[in-house]
Amino acid sequence: MRARIENQVLFLCHEDLPEFKKGGSVVRNSYFWALRSIAGRASRYRDWEYEPEVWPALSRMLLSFAESGYLGYRETLLEFPQSQEQIPEALRNASTWE
Repeated sequence: MRARIENQVLFLCHEDLPEFKKGGSVVRNSYFWALRSIAGRASRYRDWEYEPEVWPALSRMLLSFAESGYLGYRETLLEFPQSQEQIPEALRNASTWE
């Protein structure tokens, strides 16, 4: 998922976020609700926002879903732009550069 940090807030690109689908995959829907539950803001057509306080939980959640084998790495790995000076320690285990 494409990610960026602005003013100490992590933004996940809304186009890369999982979609909730009634009657869809239980894992994918659980992933959607888990991500949404810790987001500071999670509007339908806007990037979701996460404050630094939840970054360790977000990282653990992403790794857990990645290790399950049901979701691909592009869905569970944060992809930061090359212009991002540094990936915060709390997010490094679940992040890479674009």
